[in-house]
Amino acid sequence: MNKIFSSRLINVAGLALASSALFFAIGTSAAEAASKIVARIDISKQRMRVLVDGRETFEWKVSTAGKGYVTPTGSFKPTRMHEMWYSRKYDNAPMPHSVFFHGGYAVHATPHVKRLGSPASHGCIRLHPDNASDFYQLVQAFGPSNTSIVIVN
Repeated sequence: MNKIFSSRLINVAGLALASSALFFAIGTSAAEAASKIVARIDISKQRMRVLVDGRETFEWKVSTAGKGYVTPTGSFKPTRMHEMWYSRKYDNAPMPHSVFFHGGYAVHATPHVKRLGSPASHGCIRLHPDNASDFYQLVQAFGPSNTSIVIVN
């Protein structure tokens, strides 16, 4: 378990370092064009694909809005991040590794991992805690301005 965590952390750190090296090697404007993260959430498939510099790097199961709730669609930029956030709207429910992108909507970890792959949230994008941590670290490393969150039906 610890070995898996360490290798994932090394991979995330390696992606960030490679981006930094590119930044210094070829200049600011070229690096900004190359150093991007796109998180593409497909509601119908309940999957999130993460592309780093145009290359698919991760694909994870998610849970989006369950019956009676809505996950917004469109293209968004992260607006704020919290390593730990508690929902004011839903009884102080914990939302670890939250990357907010549209008002109170966020990509965040969930303890309800058995529900991943099916709609179950109040509208947020729920991820396995390990995957949410990786995504949070990527957004931190590349910066919210270099991150896009694209949600499609």
